[in-house]
Amino acid sequence: MKINDVILRTVTKIVVFIILTLSVYLFFSGHYSPGGGFIGGLVLASAIVLMYLTSDIETVHKGMPFDFKLVAALGVLIATGTGFASVIFGKDFMTQAAMKLNLPIFGETELASVVLFEAGVAMTVIGVVVTIILSISEDE
Repeated sequence: MKINDVILRTVTKIVVFIILTLSVYLFFSGHYSPGGGFIGGLVLASAIVLMYLTSDIETVHKGMPFDFKLVAALGVLIATGTGFASVIFGKDFMTQAAMKLNLPIFGETELASVVLFEAGVAMTVIGVVVTIILSISEDE
């Protein structure tokens, strides 16, 4: 018997877009208010897991041909790299640096090194969560 899941797939497309938007908001609001790389990564990983639940694994892999173990490893490398970058510049480990720029569209904007650290944390969380879910779902 074939299951008719047209409504589920349609709703999932809309919900995944909303979840991804929330994830980006949580990521960028992180160093001034609650949020950041960890929660943004968890929310984004939940969108990916939702896509895996509504589609088969091959379909999702065609759209996102990532090895999530490598994503996690690259995230750890980026997060620790930002800590060691401050040591290279003569500061204490994990010291944050920030500068203000006047960008044409956005106006005066602050760029901080913590955003790179948070990106590494987000990539690590996404890679680990999706890898765990895919490992659990594998048939032996």
